[in-house]
Amino acid sequence: MTYTSERPPIAESSDELRARIPGWGADLDPKDRPSVPKLQWQEDRSGAHWEFPERQPEKWPRERSIEHRFLTPVFGTSCPPKGISGALRKLSYRKYSEGRAAHWLLLLAADRVDAWESHLRSFATLRPDNPITETGVLSEFRRHGISSRLGKNRADVKHQVLDPIIVAGPWVLAGGLAFSAARKLVRRAGRGPR
Repeated sequence: MTYTSERPPIAESSDELRARIPGWGADLDPKDRPSVPKLQWQEDRSGAHWEFPERQPEKWPRERSIEHRFLTPVFGTSCPPKGISGALRKLSYRKYSEGRAAHWLLLLAADRVDAWESHLRSFATLRPDNPITETGVLSEFRRHGISSRLGKNRADVKHQVLDPIIVAGPWVLAGGLAFSAARKLVRRAGRGPR
């Protein structure tokens, strides 16, 4: 039914809905819920089959919050800390509580440093990162990126002026530094030995 000016029909009662839809309202009455016997607390059992879960082995020292005595029994191992970003993460966990802004700001900084470490590592491969295609800049021109923002009262329009600076700025800066370093090397090579 579409929204019209007529008054909508009165909603069906619980009994009518239960008669029409099998299983409707199963969570209203505990007697109708299929999981109720499982949810009853037994004083002698917690439902677990262990006193303390088996611990996952640590292949390297893991970072953990200073609020906790030991590491959780199970943890992720997909991204071991490495490089400067890993040192920042370890510092964050070793020195600051999770309730402090410094803890989270260091973790955010570590993510940014990790991104740059990955970009720099990509230059040592046969397929380095391509900032033009990987940032989605080309889709701004192919997929009506600018016209989709104008006159639509979108929240992201306020910061779109900063987007080129944030996305392209570090690449332009790195390119400028590389050009400057190459120019100095060429000048030194042109002078020859003294």
